[in-house]
Amino acid sequence: MRSRLAALAAIILLPVVLVSQPAHAAVGIHVSGANIVERGGQNLILRGTSHPHAWYTGQTQAFRDIKSLGANAVRVVLSGGRWTPNNAADVAGVVSLCKQNRLICVLENHDTTGYGEQSGAYTLDQAADYWISVKSALAGQEDHVIVNIGNEPIGNNAVTPGWAAATSAAIQKLRTNGFDHALMVDAPNWGQDWQFTMRDNARTVFDSDPDRNVIFSIHMYGVFDTAAEITAYMDAFRTAGLPLVVGEFGHDHSDGNPDEDTIMAQAVSRGLGYFGWSWSGNGGGVEYLDQVTNFDVTQLTSWGRRLFDGTNGIRATAREAAIYGGGGEDDTTPPSAPGAPSASNVTATGTRLTWTASTDDVGVTGYDVYRSGGTLLGQTATNAITLSGLTPATAYQVYVRARDAAGNQSASSPNGSFTTQPGSGGGGCSVTPTVQSQWGGGYVVQAGVTNTGASAVTGWTVTFTLPAGHQITGFWNAAVSVSGQTVTARNVGYNGDLGPGGSTGFGFQASRPSGQTSVPSGYTCAT
Repeated sequence: MRSRLAALAAIILLPVVLVSQPAHAAVGIHVSGANIVERGGQNLILRGTSHPHAWYTGQTQAFRDIKSLGANAVRVVLSGGRWTPNNAADVAGVVSLCKQNRLICVLENHDTTGYGEQSGAYTLDQAADYWISVKSALAGQEDHVIVNIGNEPIGNNAVTPGWAAATSAAIQKLRTNGFDHALMVDAPNWGQDWQFTMRDNARTVFDSDPDRNVIFSIHMYGVFDTAAEITAYMDAFRTAGLPLVVGEFGHDHSDGNPDEDTIMAQAVSRGLGYFGWSWSGNGGGVEYLDQVTNFDVTQLTSWGRRLFDGTNGIRATAREAAIYGGGGEDDTTPPSAPGAPSASNVTATGTRLTWTASTDDVGVTGYDVYRSGGTLLGQTATNAITLSGLTPATAYQVYVRARDAAGNQSASSPNGSFTTQPGSGGGGCSVTPTVQSQWGGGYVVQAGVTNTGASAVTGWTVTFTLPAGHQITGFWNAAVSVSGQTVTARNVGYNGDLGPGGSTGFGFQASRPSGQTSVPSGYTCAT
């Protein structure tokens, strides 16, 4: 996770030659299809938080405290030289602390954060060299340790040879040097992969590993502010049959408001691991991401309470690794199907749904409410939900599926039906652009869109003017067209429906002539 936004620039890596090597037998934690499993084949669903050990090496009590809140894993920040190096002796101490507290140790090298865009950042090749330098602390720990090669290694610009080649080369360098550990790799775009580089190249990277033992890590912050974006990204890896974890996420961020409820619910329902960022000690304007105050486990923040004790949180869903005596037989029994949802208090833009609760051999942890056709409308921990942001004068058919802590999902309930009331009042919207970051040759803008009318809207259009010589080079969460210097951004399929007061957003990246400091102007919004 980056503590402050950085100027965006191109990243250049030297070409590499990938040499095919024979696969090794699975050792310790390893990949089986889309699952992460232990040596004995037991599913390992990682649930934990990140601990900033590199900057707070004296806070060793954190390992015990994180375990006390139910985590089965901890993601530990390390440095090989960008900050005070964590040498082999220190890394061995971290591994020992993980084992003493029965935690799976995900060790990550933070040196790579923002390479090409932040001064002092390291390449993935340098990160691989760091792991080789501390190999003595990791050899024989394959049952307990996952190596997260480099944190958020590439920024938002296109690079050559790019994320896939640099990641594959680092993997092969570690394998050549005798690493049999499960390897975790972070996405580019500051970990958020909004250009889908990791998604679209994951199979190539996976196949480049002679051990076929690579786990893909997506970081979910402002890019993942809607349920549709979250589920679509997870669906892509499920379709590809590749292992995915949410390596970082938060409840808020300077680049937008992540949908942490959907992140957690979807991870639980799909059996995916997740790590919240971060235990304590954040700075640079993101102190709100601390889960405890001053490393004191008795002072949980609201984010800490949400992560550990909330719906689909760590305490309710984590299972201790089998290597530490946890687990037992995997829970493969899904909950029973819920009853048909019944609507009450129907308005133009919302309704209250209730249904007969499901039963489960272990326990139901939540429900997902869908519109006929598969669109997720909401999630709840109980057998009732209040929906908002619906379209006026529209017939809805809805159904419910229950899920348990092991990620098993029930069959669909029978359909329930209702029709929203006719809308009243006018529509309208506002747009609030924010320059996230800029440098001599370009900038990134994140624009918030809010429905200012009294009724729900089903679409929005934002227009603005580019200064002379500027060009759009990338965009997300909108369909963008350019005519001369006029840019038109329209909603996409998943973010056009906004209830009164509802908000969404989109972003874009642009280039400009060297030496200019101007940015777009004249933003307007219409529904």
